[in-house]
Amino acid sequence: MSDAPSAPGLFALDGQVALVTGAAGGLGRAIALAYAQHGARLVLSDRAGDGLREIAAQCASLGTNVHTVAADLAEPAQVQALAEQAQAAFGRIDLLVCNAGMQGPAGPLLAVQAEDWARVFQVNLASAHALCAALVPAMGARRHGRVVLMASIAALRGNGAIGLYGLSKAALAQMARNLAAEWGPRGVCVNAIAPGLVRTPLADGLIADAAFMARRLAATPLRRVGEPHEVAGVAVMLASAAGGFITGQTLVVDGGTLISDGS
Repeated sequence: MSDAPSAPGLFALDGQVALVTGAAGGLGRAIALAYAQHGARLVLSDRAGDGLREIAAQCASLGTNVHTVAADLAEPAQVQALAEQAQAAFGRIDLLVCNAGMQGPAGPLLAVQAEDWARVFQVNLASAHALCAALVPAMGARRHGRVVLMASIAALRGNGAIGLYGLSKAALAQMARNLAAEWGPRGVCVNAIAPGLVRTPLADGLIADAAFMARRLAATPLRRVGEPHEVAGVAVMLASAAGGFITGQTLVVDGGTLISDGS
């Protein structure tokens, strides 16, 4: 019989150090709180502001150690500084959650301007690549590490409105597969999560659009919007012993939207 952890221990993150980007936003906030509840020490990053201070205080109130680093991931120098400060905070990073992202302009993909292309890919893809490049080798040296990249169902199907966003998230999901193949032999698991429509500030406008919601819910078997904690639960699983044999995957959390034909 293998030395399997007990049921509660399957999802424990005690002793682990996690870096979560975009921690002040809807999904990042939920992931940070869930990791704190499961025992992880945290390095939380977002752009400077009250949101980052508030989520840090919430996590600290749960009894965990929290360090914050304000960073704008559109600026490569700030991404590098984030990696350095995150490692210095607790001496290592065991769990990396690249959750920060931006939608960019809506509209036809072929009408995207070069500056918008560069900014969306910097925030959604290049920053995650830079953080992985800075932090994953040390995970591999320790023969243990987890990386969670926040993709989207927009990465998995065509979209006439947010094609640039979908393209950047598709590249992120592919990066998870590539890094999983490269770093699996050294004990590092790399996965992506692809949420559907989840109740976050970013989705407020869509949720308030009655016509859009009628179409979306009709095409979603569970007939509802997702909640941030439902994405956070998957992020906990991927970071814990429960996710130890999962790598290179894109886990869809969308209430069934992608598998439904809307009938």
